[in-house]
Amino acid sequence: MVKGSFRKSFGYALAGLAYALRTQPNMRFHLLAALVVVVAALWLRIEGRDFLLVLLAITLVMMAEMFNTALERVVDLCTGRYHPLAKIAKDVAAGAVLLAALNSLIVGLAVFYPYLLVFIRLLQNLGGDD
Repeated sequence: MVKGSFRKSFGYALAGLAYALRTQPNMRFHLLAALVVVVAALWLRIEGRDFLLVLLAITLVMMAEMFNTALERVVDLCTGRYHPLAKIAKDVAAGAVLLAALNSLIVGLAVFYPYLLVFIRLLQNLGGDD
């Protein structure tokens, strides 16, 4: 009985993820950005801990986007017209996504900067010093 319940819960979670990707342009943007960052991380061979920080930042942004989507849908369900409190709820949720995105940018810069410096120096050495 528990096994079937777990499968159903997992299915609902996947349906929520699919809904967010299908209906939210920002979620698709975050996914594309995440794929680019993961490919860059693998190409630059960043260390395990750094890779984990990048994955955590990516996950945080995508979770924030999904919570934002869920909150927007609940607010829309509760009120079919403009209400200042509904606007505040939506704005605050969007602000949370912005904070998560800024956090991921800072993490990305902190993680990738040393690797990019090494890569640039390598390219300079290959070009030779005149």
